Amino acid sequence: MVSYLIRRMALAVVTLLMITGIVYGLARSMPGTPLTIAMGESDPSRKLNPADIERMKKAYGLDKPWYSAYFVWAGNVVRGDLGRSISRKQPVATLIGERIGPTLALSGSALLLTWLVSIPLGLYASARSGAVDERVVSFGLYVLYSFPTFVAALFLQIIFAVWLRDTAWELPLFGMRGDGITDETSWFASTADMARHAVLPVICQSYVSLAWYSRFIHANMQEVVRQDYIRTAKAKGAGPWRVLVHHGFRNTLIPLVTLLGLSLPALLGGSVIIEQIFTWPGMGRLFFESIRERDYPTIMGLTFMFSVLTLAGQLVADMLYAWVDPRVSVE
Repeated sequence: MVSYLIRRMALAVVTLLMITGIVYGLARSMPGTPLTIAMGESDPSRKLNPADIERMKKAYGLDKPWYSAYFVWAGNVVRGDLGRSISRKQPVATLIGERIGPTLALSGSALLLTWLVSIPLGLYASARSGAVDERVVSFGLYVLYSFPTFVAALFLQIIFAVWLRDTAWELPLFGMRGDGITDETSWFASTADMARHAVLPVICQSYVSLAWYSRFIHANMQEVVRQDYIRTAKAKGAGPWRVLVHHGFRNTLIPLVTLLGLSLPALLGGSVIIEQIFTWPGMGRLFFESIRERDYPTIMGLTFMFSVLTLAGQLVADMLYAWVDPRVSVE
């Protein structure tokens, strides 16, 4: 076990260096710099002289080639410093810390809803395979899977924020909190208000995954129910649901464990499209804004975090294999 973990850690370090190096080079190759973007959005009457521009380039490390600047950034990361945002004038770690809560609230709720609904739905479709109701469910899941997220978000906004305005079913159009929520507002009222704002983003972020996971479980169960041990369990008089859940579903857990491990980065990664449409202050929106502003420290800080989470998720999935299936050994 120890030797396996050492090998995986060494491979993870090499992979992390390759990912961050490539992303840093691509980021520095994009047209424009943080200074040109900032000057383009500032008052045209307030122009900086060339000496000020050169001084600011040196202060932000923009006067070095990208590969030299990358090693400076990597050295700072080893010391626990993710740098300072150029456009927001704050430490990158602070910016990430401010966005973790809203992102977890949205992504965690969407992931929990997805798993709570997709597993029973997939098992139901497996139990009723070939029946009319199963075909209706499968067709509905196929439609959901193929429906674009941004279109669904716009439809939901029109229905719940426009058509149902001034009714009990009205939901907020955007944002995470209402205008009436202040620091003096009670915890219960503040949480309830945030939950109302999160309903539409959670639905938009979960319905595609729900449809995909349900169909994935159904497809895997179709393979399992044809195995000899399933026929043996039926011949011994086991009930249909016991055969389906205890004998069948347990043997489909390995691919689900893979999905669970790979969903770890999504918990903190957020969704760029959903967060932009609903102006939700999460990681995805921060990533989009940092790319638009050419904020290299923030781009690299988020890239580093997402890469570490992805590699950690893969390691967790591999370790869970041995727990789910005794035939699998990490050695």
